[in-house]
Amino acid sequence: MEIIAYEMKYEKDPIEKSDIKCIPFSQKYFQQYMKIYNACFYEMRKSLDIKPYHFLSDYEQIREKSKDIFLLICETEIIGSVACYGSEIDDLIVNRKFQHKGYGKQLLLWGMNYIRQCSNEPILLHVAKWNEKAVMLYEKVGFVITNTERVR
Repeated sequence: MEIIAYEMKYEKDPIEKSDIKCIPFSQKYFQQYMKIYNACFYEMRKSLDIKPYHFLSDYEQIREKSKDIFLLICETEIIGSVACYGSEIDDLIVNRKFQHKGYGKQLLLWGMNYIRQCSNEPILLHVAKWNEKAVMLYEKVGFVITNTERVR
């Protein structure tokens, strides 16, 4: 099965402000994060036959990256998460229980503003063409497709 991904870039300023506050990832949230992460990517990985369908299974898989992962928490429950690697947004996820309430956009804006504090480089992200809702969100915020990549 062929997998198409888009590289998207955001070059505008200023970036719309976010209404949320995220906290740095903490290992105490790993089990909850793993469940949400796997639930968010399961359908896409299964549809595109990317095995394993439940990719995240051990903290060691994200240990090095965890310093760049930020969580949106309500009391002790993860609403969503965004990773900011240099000038790239990655692994933006929203707990199914909180989807369709604007948290995806708020997490995206939070991540973009976080990156902008450290860099004036264009903000990048990669998204599977399959994930049409995410592509539409990114375009609505101002990202443009700059490259189409065949992943497999």
